[in-house]
Amino acid sequence: MQAAFWVTVGLLCLTTAGLGNAQKPQPCRSPPLFMGGLTVGTQNEKVWAVGRYAYDAVQQRIHLGEMGTYNNKSFTYNALMLFDEGVLYEINHKEQTCVKKPLQSDFHPMAVPKGATFISQVVLGTSSAPGQGLLVNNWWGDMPDKQGNYILTFSEFGCFPVSALAKTKEFGWMSVSYYDNVLGAEPHWFIPPPFCADAELVESEDGKVTDFFSVFH
Repeated sequence: MQAAFWVTVGLLCLTTAGLGNAQKPQPCRSPPLFMGGLTVGTQNEKVWAVGRYAYDAVQQRIHLGEMGTYNNKSFTYNALMLFDEGVLYEINHKEQTCVKKPLQSDFHPMAVPKGATFISQVVLGTSSAPGQGLLVNNWWGDMPDKQGNYILTFSEFGCFPVSALAKTKEFGWMSVSYYDNVLGAEPHWFIPPPFCADAELVESEDGKVTDFFSVFH
């Protein structure tokens, strides 16, 4: 898996001359409401996961459901993040249980950061025939905490996320791939189930901050 990460990074860097003198793409923002599937993998092979997500930038909500392995142990995880309320629900539908935690993280819209550097524009698949390829733009930048870097890929038309590579302290390079994106999302994705109604806010016992990246741990 580690070799695959570096091959991917190398291929992205080799295509920097793809546009020649053409006008470079500008940072864009994804549609405010959509849903789709994703896969997550890490360079040190500690984490692998696949799941579904729903994204609402209007009311600042994200619902993520995934299953996979962490340190060779299987897991399932279902998280509803309500950023405007500062709350994260960890939901177990099978056991009908719900844990409510403070969400100490700002909502970041799905978008190319303004400080990102354009790398290249490429076609995934082929441009030899209509409908057989996807035109995408690749971007590079520093993580907000300056502790790592990222490479983001968004579609040229629609600005949908395609993939993300982020360098982290714990996992090395973390890879996220997005697929089957569709506009809109059913409201029930963002409503806590009835058995969450009596859930009380639980502070983290180890003192760690609950934020967006916690859902991948």
